[in-house]
Amino acid sequence: MPTLRTALGRPTLIAFALIFALGAPDAEAQRNKRAAVPAVSPQCSDFYAATNADWLKQNPLPAGVGTVSVLGQFRDRTLQQQRQLLDAAMQSPQGNVQKLLGDFWASGLDEAAVEADGSRPIAPLLDRINAIKRAKDVAPAIAALHQVGIPVAFNFSPDVDLQHLDRHIGYFMQGGLGLPDPAYYTRTDADTRELLGRYRTYVKQVLALTGTPANKLDDESALVIDLETRLAQVSKPLLDLRSPFANYAAIPTKDLGKQYRNLQLDAFLKAQGVSDDTVSMADPELFKRLDELVAGLKPDQWKSYLRWRVGDAMAPYLAKPFRDAEFEFRGRVLRGEAAPAPRWQQVLDAINLAAGPMLGKEYAARYVPADHTRRAEQIAAQVRDALGRGIERNTWMSEVAKTEAKAKLDRLKIEVGTPKRDLDYSVQPMGRGSFGGNMLIASTWRHREEMKRIGKGNADRRWDVLPQQPALAYDIAQNRLIVTAAVLQEEIFNAKATQLPPAVLYGAYGALVGHELSRGFDGKGRMVDAKGQLRDWWTPADVAAWTALGGKVAAQYDGYAYPGLKSVNVNGKLTQDENLADLAGIELAWDAFTTAEPQADAAARQSFYQAWAGLWAQQVSETEAAQRAAVDVHAPGHWRANGPLVQQPAFAQAFACKAGQPMQAQEATQIRIWR
Repeated sequence: MPTLRTALGRPTLIAFALIFALGAPDAEAQRNKRAAVPAVSPQCSDFYAATNADWLKQNPLPAGVGTVSVLGQFRDRTLQQQRQLLDAAMQSPQGNVQKLLGDFWASGLDEAAVEADGSRPIAPLLDRINAIKRAKDVAPAIAALHQVGIPVAFNFSPDVDLQHLDRHIGYFMQGGLGLPDPAYYTRTDADTRELLGRYRTYVKQVLALTGTPANKLDDESALVIDLETRLAQVSKPLLDLRSPFANYAAIPTKDLGKQYRNLQLDAFLKAQGVSDDTVSMADPELFKRLDELVAGLKPDQWKSYLRWRVGDAMAPYLAKPFRDAEFEFRGRVLRGEAAPAPRWQQVLDAINLAAGPMLGKEYAARYVPADHTRRAEQIAAQVRDALGRGIERNTWMSEVAKTEAKAKLDRLKIEVGTPKRDLDYSVQPMGRGSFGGNMLIASTWRHREEMKRIGKGNADRRWDVLPQQPALAYDIAQNRLIVTAAVLQEEIFNAKATQLPPAVLYGAYGALVGHELSRGFDGKGRMVDAKGQLRDWWTPADVAAWTALGGKVAAQYDGYAYPGLKSVNVNGKLTQDENLADLAGIELAWDAFTTAEPQADAAARQSFYQAWAGLWAQQVSETEAAQRAAVDVHAPGHWRANGPLVQQPAFAQAFACKAGQPMQAQEATQIRIWR
């Protein structure tokens, strides 16, 4: 849940070849023989370069910029659309939600008002904390801060019940630390000690801004670090929490009050509006320790910690002294940023964090006509049907697995634009006088709506992405395809350009849909069956066949040089899953296209593949490329475009490519998943 708080030797070789040819007795015959060999067309040599030549020429990489890409420009435009929507809502709101958003936006852009507001927005929270007198007062204060979206001491948020994927439960998890990794508090190397020193300086700054006298800053900051260190010492390493099962252990809620008397977890749940009979608590030892700390530490230590957590969480939305302190540590030190983002972008980020679903509702209404949504749903359904045909005809999947896959596909849902179930938009009026106050109002609302996801039958209440964020996603727990409103824009879904053939929609949007749908039936999708239960429905033979396919794709991409780097190739194993999904996406989209448009001419068929390759145009700096080569699970754009097409006979037919040319693998070695 969002809370307030990615050939020097070359000429010599040429010269040697020329000398060798000219000096041979049959040099003339050799020249004639070479002339008879037809040249490889640009499309059959490097389809990415041929398709994107104009874009690459017109979009050089500016100095100091890590990357420029088609999809990056696409994302930037969606931000500008949101900005334009909020400007209009500020000037002439249409309806209550736009009035809320317009006031929120105006209050954030009015920097003079933000400065005049100072720390007043958090004064009621600080008063609540300062009123703590005894140990029994600590737990209600913790619950109250969670209610406004400021998680302290621990994290609590909704997520799918791994034993019953049709419902969400609340997850009690470790948290409450000001540093992103518990190891920062316990490591003793010099770099970590230096970072901890800079962190303590930041803690002092925030404590001073929230009311700590200068002569008590050393003592209170030490108390904060001590409490967080105690939490870190009983927290698990981040690496151990990568699996969702590491955070899952379902327990009944009825005894929480007795088991954690000092934390008062029964009252905590009631304060969050949660009445479910089950929660997840995978680390009871952590919460046992927290329960002891509530009673064992002096209330003043808790007060210092809670004031610090409030000031830190709200610092980006308050007056300049708060913002400067927060950016200097979190922005410059932790994130490596040279300067803060423009003010409008900071305010937009804040609105998306606290009131994102509100903005998403208005974004979809403003920028995505109903006929675009219907067309997107239609194409997605056609790609789903193509997957059904692919399941039926593929030769690597067992009959047992095919039966389960078809049953799962029959139950797959497609949601386009916005979530099917809307939210309750009743919110306290915001006004334009206090950006920080509006942030708390909106965050309280969003927390309330998040908590409503907990309970039986609520698993599909909303998405884990916002409609205004460009995203296609397969929700493995709910067996549904999610296509956000922001996706239905020019680069991916060019429905406005009526002069373009329908193939363009299938080649870009359809292939991305196929990419995502395939995830329900691959090496990870096999772990959830048609009934939505966690169960491996593949046979050992299916696993072996999929592993073999993955190995072939990994080997293919291992052979590709990483663009912009010397002597570095793509890591085929690291990018294997995404490359398999790209291959599946192209196969399924082509099937859907040719089934829907069987009379498509040669130009239309070519435009299908050009639309795919056009998605991936990018310019990347050497530094950025080196970082991506090491950690990015996606292949670089050059090979996302070309890699899947090498395996497609239909691509070779469309562009008259011959087997063995760079863009067409030999038939005997071609990799196929669903075709």
